[in-house]
Amino acid sequence: MRKNLTLAATVAAALILSGCAADGTSGMNDTQKRTAIGTGVGALAGAAISAATGGKAGVGAVAGAAVGGIGTYIWSQNQEKRKQEMQAATQGTGVNVVQTADNQLKLEIPSDISFDTGRYDIKSNFAPILDRFAEGLRTSPNAEVRIVGHTDSTGSDAINNPLSLNRANSTRDYLMMRGVSGSRIHTEGRGSYQPIASNSTNEGRARNRRVEIFVGERAQ
Repeated sequence: MRKNLTLAATVAAALILSGCAADGTSGMNDTQKRTAIGTGVGALAGAAISAATGGKAGVGAVAGAAVGGIGTYIWSQNQEKRKQEMQAATQGTGVNVVQTADNQLKLEIPSDISFDTGRYDIKSNFAPILDRFAEGLRTSPNAEVRIVGHTDSTGSDAINNPLSLNRANSTRDYLMMRGVSGSRIHTEGRGSYQPIASNSTNEGRARNRRVEIFVGERAQ
C-alpha cells in the first residue's frame, strides 16, 4: 500500500510536469507555472510522508493527505503584500521571510527571538512579530497556516518531540488570542529530525532550534 501511494504521487507529479511542457507552459505566467509544479510536489510529499509513517505525519497533527494539498496554493497579490509587510516588520531581527516553491509564505524564526532553551512560552520580542502577522491573517479568510516546531539534537526524543510541538502550539494559541481562527491553523512538532545546520557547534544548534510558519492561500 505504501509503495502504491508513493508511486501514484510520483506519476501524478510527472504527468503534471510533462503535461505543462506538452501544452506549452511558455504561455503560462509565473504564478500558473509555480502552481502547476507545486501541485505535483505537494502530492508527492503527502504520499511519501503518509507511506513512511504508516498514514501518520510524525510527531505533529498534520496528516499526509493534508500536506499533499499544499500544492494547490497560489501566489496572489495579497500574499506578495503580506511577504513585503513581514519582511519590513522583521528587518534586522534574523527572521527569514521567503516564498517557497509551492507558493507558501515561510517565516523562519530562530530561537534567540522565539523561545528560550527548553521552554515554549513566547518571548517578548517574538510577540510584536506575531501581532503584525495576526493582523494580516484576520483580513485574509482564504489563508491557511501551518506552524512547525524544531529543536536541536541536545536531549532525548522524549524531551525534544513534545517540546517542538508545544512551541508550535504556543505560537498557534497566541495567534488565536489575536483573533485568528484556530480551525485555519495546523501545528506540527518535528523534534530534532530536520536540522538545517550541524548540531556539532553552538551556532548550528542555535539555528536548528526554530519555529517555521507557513501561510498558503487557496484560489476562491
